[in-house]
Amino acid sequence: MKWRFSEWLRGEPAAAPVVFEPATPRASLTAELSREIRASFNEASYDEEHFPSTIDPRIQHVQVLLKFFGDLTDKRVLDVGCGKGRFARVLSESNPRVAVSGLDISEAMLTCVPEGVEKVSALMTDLPFAASTFDFVYATESLEHAVEIERAVAEMCRVLKPGGRLVIIDKNAEHWGRFKTPAWERWFERRELEKLLERDCRKVHSEFISYWEDVAPDGLFLAWFAVK
Repeated sequence: MKWRFSEWLRGEPAAAPVVFEPATPRASLTAELSREIRASFNEASYDEEHFPSTIDPRIQHVQVLLKFFGDLTDKRVLDVGCGKGRFARVLSESNPRVAVSGLDISEAMLTCVPEGVEKVSALMTDLPFAASTFDFVYATESLEHAVEIERAVAEMCRVLKPGGRLVIIDKNAEHWGRFKTPAWERWFERRELEKLLERDCRKVHSEFISYWEDVAPDGLFLAWFAVK
C-alpha cells in the first residue's frame, strides 16, 4: 500500500469527493438494543478463536495506528470499542510512557484487557470523558457496532484535543454480505465517514488497507484518518 500521509498533512489537493447518500434510515440505540449488544459481546468474550486477546503487531491495522500516531511518549490514547484490548496492548507495550484507556460496552471483554491499560465500561455514543482529553483516538472494527454512527463519531472528535489525531478502521459497505453479521452491525461508504469527520476535524483522508503488508488491499478494509 502507498502511504501519502506527508502529502495529505501538507494540505495538497485531493481528488473531488463522491457525494454519499445514506441507503438506510438512521437506527436508534435503545436501552433494549444496548442490552442485546452487551450480552452478545459478553458471551463472545469466551471465544478466544474469533475474539482473541492478542494481535500480531505486523498486521496492517496495527501498523496504520503506529505510523499515523508517531511518538506516543507522555500521550493519552483512547481505544474506542477495545474488546479484549489487543490493540491497546501493542500500543502500551511499544512505549511504557503512553497512557492508554480502553473503552467497551462489554464488562466481560474488559476483564481481559492487560494491566496498565485503563478499563472503562461505557457506550461509544456517550464517552465519559471531558472534551479535549486525548492526544490520539482510534476505533478498529468497532464503530460498525455503535448503531448511532453519527453520534459516536462526534463523541470521538469531542474528546480529541485540538491538533490530535483520530483513526477509524472498518469495513467497506461495498463488500457487505461477505460475512455473517448481527442485525445491528453496519459497514460504511468511504465518503460517508469522511463527511462526518469533516464536521469537527480540519484534515480528513481515507485509504484502502490490507491485512498483511505483502498482500494488496482487496477493498474490504478502509482506514479513515483525521486531524482535529
